[in-house]
Amino acid sequence: MRAFEYASPTTKEEAVHLLAGSTGDILPLAGGTDLISLMKDDVVAPGRLVSLKSITEMKGVEFLDGTGLRIGAVTSLRELAAHAEVTSRYPSLVQAVDGVRSMQLQAMGTVGGELLQRPRCWYYRAGFGLLALKKGTSRVLDGDNRYHAILGNEGPAYFVHPSSLAPALIALGATVRIVGSDGEREVALEDLYRTPVQEGEREAALEWSEIVTDILIPDPGAARNATYEVRQREALDWPLAAAAVALRIDGGTIRSARVVLGHVAPTPIVASAAGAALEGQPFGEEAAEKAGAAAVEGARALSDNGYKIQLAKVAVKRAILRAGGVEV
Repeated sequence: MRAFEYASPTTKEEAVHLLAGSTGDILPLAGGTDLISLMKDDVVAPGRLVSLKSITEMKGVEFLDGTGLRIGAVTSLRELAAHAEVTSRYPSLVQAVDGVRSMQLQAMGTVGGELLQRPRCWYYRAGFGLLALKKGTSRVLDGDNRYHAILGNEGPAYFVHPSSLAPALIALGATVRIVGSDGEREVALEDLYRTPVQEGEREAALEWSEIVTDILIPDPGAARNATYEVRQREALDWPLAAAAVALRIDGGTIRSARVVLGHVAPTPIVASAAGAALEGQPFGEEAAEKAGAAAVEGARALSDNGYKIQLAKVAVKRAILRAGGVEV
């Protein structure tokens, strides 16, 4: 690991000031469970880290009836999953955290850091860049692409977004509060992510000097929500495919549905066709299966990852059933 400066501000404004002028050479540090690994592997080499852990206003979980949930970005995953209102109203978030099989990562990892972790693509982690280009063509196409994208993979990006919380939060209609040198703004979480089209672009629509300070989720009311992840092993690992859903069921009929796929594309994917396939249908296995098929319409397998199409169907089906109270 290369030498670097370390700063520990106590306010958001101070943090933004310390990040000013960054072009990637100054980076914010939350739990560090991903960033430190990238630094050890020399994938990134910031000259300064700005720790966010001492900023009290960026911590904690609060719920207000009729308004919803506020999650401070440096709240730990374990603290989020243990919050009483989260366990009762937002089970999809608890299920997503449970998928992080390491207790150490749950204790140290933060909500904001989990949402903004970098792709697990081994080409990126080996230092070939986010797009893994060689003479203008991605190494992924003729390489080992078992775990790469099946949606949104027209190129040149083929990595999959690694966040497990993002699909659940997007299904719940979450927004994020962002603070930078130009002030504060709020954006829908789904709009925070983008697919890079050239080297040097990031997968998050953030300026280098901006930080995510809070995640805001509406009160779900009577809506039901769930996450289901399909993984290769139950030990510490990233899912092969995942789905999160938010459903409103009245009298056994699905009145509204939002389905979001994870780990199958460079960004979390809102599967609008799957949601439309559910609305107005009786809740049950048949509707869930049809929604799974609709969710992967247009999927495009690479040479070694066709199996992920079936896994995505299964994840959607089981997330829907789980949201409706069916054991899966």
